[in-house]
Amino acid sequence: MNIILVVFDSLRKDCVGVYGPPPWGKVYTPHFDAFARESLVMSRMYPESLPTLPARRALYTGRRVYPFHNADFRLKGDFVGAPGWGPIPEEQDTLAEMMQRAGYRTGLIADVYHMFKPSKNYWRGFDQWTFLRGQEKDPARSGPRLTQEELDYWLPGEMQNESTVRFIQTCITNMRDRTKEEDYLAPQVLREAALWLEQNQDANRFFLTVESFDPHEPWLIPPHYLKMYLEEEGREQVKSGYDDTSAMAEALLKRTQANYRGAVTLCDRWFGYLLETVRVLGLLDNTMIIFTTDHGHSIGDRNYMGKRGYPSMPEVYDVPLIVRFPKAEHAGTTSDMFVNHTDLTAEILDQAGVEPTQKLDGQPFLKKAITGDTGPRDHVTVGWGSTPTVITEHWWFNCKADGTGILLYDLTAPDPFAENLANGHPDVVDTLFAKAKDDAAGGFPEWIIELARNQADAPGCSDLAARQ
Repeated sequence: MNIILVVFDSLRKDCVGVYGPPPWGKVYTPHFDAFARESLVMSRMYPESLPTLPARRALYTGRRVYPFHNADFRLKGDFVGAPGWGPIPEEQDTLAEMMQRAGYRTGLIADVYHMFKPSKNYWRGFDQWTFLRGQEKDPARSGPRLTQEELDYWLPGEMQNESTVRFIQTCITNMRDRTKEEDYLAPQVLREAALWLEQNQDANRFFLTVESFDPHEPWLIPPHYLKMYLEEEGREQVKSGYDDTSAMAEALLKRTQANYRGAVTLCDRWFGYLLETVRVLGLLDNTMIIFTTDHGHSIGDRNYMGKRGYPSMPEVYDVPLIVRFPKAEHAGTTSDMFVNHTDLTAEILDQAGVEPTQKLDGQPFLKKAITGDTGPRDHVTVGWGSTPTVITEHWWFNCKADGTGILLYDLTAPDPFAENLANGHPDVVDTLFAKAKDDAAGGFPEWIIELARNQADAPGCSDLAARQ
């Protein structure tokens, strides 16, 4: 059996039709929706660690990254994105390496430029890896700087500072020659993936990983996609302020949401192109296709724009996972089993009949999921920097690694995140913090504890401290 893994970066779960819609309006995803109707849909999929690179370390190895032992990276050619933001450890075999050794032809098509920075090694084990340049701050092009008039068009004046101006300068310089839809990066990635399939039809079996940085910001999309969601002309707004949006002009917030929705619909269209190529090449009956993301993105939800680990929220932490079996077997099946990215690694190896070359922290789950089994996990722990999040069927728990700054939400309540219930449930707090510590194999490193001590408490957190 062949396996295709498709990862869209920053794709909100509620912006995929089968899970949606988001609170600010429907997103048109006809190809995602058609794919979901032929697939198993998982409703409780979560990252193991966040953000971008830690999530991929877990997915590419099946090994736990949290709580970030030996992961305080300070590497030339990169910024410190978060604890764990570094290369895959040399002593860990990657999923692609294990598949390759077992006789699979392996391919990686990606524009996630963080994976290809100096010192990174996320292409290990791929017979072919193709890096498409030009996303975000990738230094793909140099050239004339933007005029102030151009800056004012792309970046609202109230958001302009040295950092944001530098960001937009690079982003717009990179996209100066995009004159038609096919020039944008999501179409390029998915077309290149389709081409790889055409050029590798002689492979007895293959494992293809497709990594689209879209719909990650900046939300630079063909104008007709914006017009699907917003007719009004006005200043552009294509990036996150990573800040409170309560004082943001309503028109700019709506424009941000419209640009994001347009970016998702652009991804949907070209995902459909890839699927059609799979069909035309006669691969639908012997290929498993897996659709997921690393995390989502807040766009005005609870008056915040961006992504963060503290306070953690479902629009960032809940991620889609849709699996189409060969011949669309198990179409229409759903599962609320708890799974994370390391489980997906284990499942891919299991489906391929490949024995792991190292101990995995993830576990195969599809055989149980299609039967309605609840699976072995009663919770998931997601690590982001010094702030773990523990999610159970009933509770959403988020705190700092030193046990302070506690947030506890009741997922069974009509509005789960309206009230922090930590003070009223100290026993629950202690139990869930104990789970966070148990999942932190080897305990929290001292440098993570120090980060926690120096990190400000989230607004509205409890003064209660979990037992150490």
